[in-house]
Amino acid sequence: MSKYVKNLMTQDLRSRLEGVKDALLVNMIGLTSNQNNLLRTQLAEKGVRVMIVKNSMAQTACEGTPLEPLFNGLDGTNAVCWGGEDIVSLAKAVVDAAGSKKEFPTFEARAGIMDGDQLSATQVVEVSKWPTREEQVSLLVGQICGPGGQLAGQIAGPGGALASQIKEKASGEDSE
Repeated sequence: MSKYVKNLMTQDLRSRLEGVKDALLVNMIGLTSNQNNLLRTQLAEKGVRVMIVKNSMAQTACEGTPLEPLFNGLDGTNAVCWGGEDIVSLAKAVVDAAGSKKEFPTFEARAGIMDGDQLSATQVVEVSKWPTREEQVSLLVGQICGPGGQLAGQIAGPGGALASQIKEKASGEDSE
């Protein structure tokens, strides 16, 4: 391949990964074309993009970006996954797919990068167990609204009890 073509491919790869801060490296070797298609479709439904890259080209394309440490010292064929809502949802999607060994027997996470820190394969599995951003927001909203709802109930409770007693006395006088 000529140097000109390599430079064009490197520039294309750089533009595709522009703005990406969190990514995972996965192994897709050994998957049939049907399994590969199914896997890519399942990941795309979750907003995850997959691209098989040549290590040296990826390393050159990612120089000076947050993804640079991800491609240092790689060997073998790798695919890079990025996208999703956040790194947790990305890790969950990859780990879920890797867990279905019947469908994708050789698919597995190899490494990752999160906020500039490298992740090992076991750390990727640990990150997949964290709550996603959406789950964290719902927990926070519940914690914020919980005391307010409890306070409103305590304020309305005695008034409601008083109103029910007045109603009971009023209906009791009508029946006599």
